[in-house]
Amino acid sequence: MQSIDRIAEFADELTAIRQDFHRHPELGFEEHRTSARVAELLQEWGIEVTRGVGGTGVVGVLDGKQPGRTIGLRADMDALPMDEQTNLPYASSNPGVFHGCGHDGHTTMLLGAARYLAETRDFTGRAVFIFQPAEEGLGGARAMLRDGLFERFPCDELYGMHNSPYSEHAELRIRAGKAQAGAGFFDIEIKGRGSHGAMPQVSRDPIVIGSGLVKDMQEIVSRNTDPTHAAVVSVTEFHAGSAYNVIPESAVLRGTFRYFDDADGAMIEARIRQLCAGLALAHEIEISADIRNVFDVLSNDPERVGNLIEVAQELLGDKAQANAELTMGSEDMADLLREVPGAFFNLGHGGTVPLHNPGFVFDDSILPVGASLLARLVEKRGRA
Repeated sequence: MQSIDRIAEFADELTAIRQDFHRHPELGFEEHRTSARVAELLQEWGIEVTRGVGGTGVVGVLDGKQPGRTIGLRADMDALPMDEQTNLPYASSNPGVFHGCGHDGHTTMLLGAARYLAETRDFTGRAVFIFQPAEEGLGGARAMLRDGLFERFPCDELYGMHNSPYSEHAELRIRAGKAQAGAGFFDIEIKGRGSHGAMPQVSRDPIVIGSGLVKDMQEIVSRNTDPTHAAVVSVTEFHAGSAYNVIPESAVLRGTFRYFDDADGAMIEARIRQLCAGLALAHEIEISADIRNVFDVLSNDPERVGNLIEVAQELLGDKAQANAELTMGSEDMADLLREVPGAFFNLGHGGTVPLHNPGFVFDDSILPVGASLLARLVEKRGRA
């Protein structure tokens, strides 16, 4: 097939681009170098570029040879706030920042598709290349939407992908309908009364109160959620104290909850607030809860999933299947798919270390495959 053959010819250049991004990772809304490089390459290939969409986002627009439908393709650009432990020659040069989720690969695959389509322009309609900042819990998709993303760059369909070290190389998996969980984050501060560790009777011990809150929050799902609904509440941080013999004045709890039904998400938030208020009253202390929705439930349009599988099977054969399991992981492509019908899929590669692990290694051999898939979606769906 022309697209994959041509993209394979410049696969080494894509690898160099990806490894350069990897060496210079940037956190959400700080992707200044990354977005500048993306814009530079798009302009070099003759693509119209708009910078600064939603902060550090970049949008490229390319028209085909004939009018038709507009197909949006999206990739995320941000890295994670964690140290890398891969010992790769192109490892992160930015301490405490690491492309441990493979967004450098997503950006590069979309660039590969853009280069090919700009070279050939052998498609009908328009391609909109969306390079999104701040996917990792900072609301990059919502920032682009607030900046008028789809009013300024209307799309008829929208597609995106995530790399997967959990699947075989070039194995594509997707699920129609609800596919990835919605998510909320919470920060809870317990303001008690500190004392000497040997005199707890004059304290309002925030550690004991916080420990009870952690236990009570574990019962939200088991005793308040329909057993047929998937949901989870996890306290992932508990900070308090600084000495062996001091009961601290305060404690901080942080964590996340996930859900597939918006009503369940609202219920979980309400129950957390109720538990905090009840414990504050019972112990005569103050408890504040900052709870915020971070990701919507990601739902893939069934018709667009069918279109995607049809295109993907041309390239991958039976390795492309719409049989993915539900996942409690979240993804802010969900916000974009609420505005434009589309599909978000996982593409397997040869990596063996999990995402968000300090030893994660992205398999560069998947770059031309992902780029070809994205390019082919424009070629096929633009004339649909």
